[in-house]
Amino acid sequence: MSMQEQSLDAAGAPAIEIVQVHKAFGSLHVLKGVSLTVMPGTVTAILGPSGSGKSTLLRMINQLETRTGGEIFIEGELVGYKPLGNGGLRLLDDKEVAAQRSKIGMVFQRFNLFPHMTAVENVMEAPVHVGGVAKREAREQALNELDRVGLADRANYYPAQLSGGQQQRVAIARALAMHPSIMLFDEPTSALDPELVGEVLAVMRQVAKEGITMVVVTHEMGFAREVADQVVFMDQGVVVEHGGSDIIDHPQTERFGAFLKSVL
Repeated sequence: MSMQEQSLDAAGAPAIEIVQVHKAFGSLHVLKGVSLTVMPGTVTAILGPSGSGKSTLLRMINQLETRTGGEIFIEGELVGYKPLGNGGLRLLDDKEVAAQRSKIGMVFQRFNLFPHMTAVENVMEAPVHVGGVAKREAREQALNELDRVGLADRANYYPAQLSGGQQQRVAIARALAMHPSIMLFDEPTSALDPELVGEVLAVMRQVAKEGITMVVVTHEMGFAREVADQVVFMDQGVVVEHGGSDIIDHPQTERFGAFLKSVL
């Protein structure tokens, strides 16, 4: 029985199942057989030093990178490939990839907002052009999402008129506007001034309370300790340690202990 089948039998379908995933960029082996299960409605925090493969793993879940080996399943569906009747696989076409990706919202280190669009226009963009939602309806939904992240009064501001924390909250609203079942956060506070970090983490805490599955690559230990159901420590392309949030206070491996001493 495969790992995926075992997980399905044990506790229902995982939101994300990563099975022995490898990624190489030429001779650089970034991920070396990573396996991880994320259950629906949970928060997984991925910790680790720079270059450990955390962001690459997140990008592969959302098909922004192709894997060199292994399998990723989103809600039981193989990512990137369609199984054929003869046991083979074919690559998904762009439309099929977009359909798989529509289940997932992603928030990056840099906010990646369109500078020539207001906050509400940024949030409307994907529902209108990807989801086919009418502009009037999309605007109404976008205003609701901005209200959700505490920015209803900034709807008509351009990114340059917003602080870094406000821009990141618009980016979260933009991801939520597609009603994803999974949200990926790639170090969402690392580009922010320290005094702006709290406002973004507060929004992320609220999203977690709403039961959306979240995978967060972060250096914010307080957030991981308080909010994460599962903490994963990666180093040099492998999962060194994983468990509940209590492992932050009680690391089981020397490597994780040394990492925590360096960041706390």
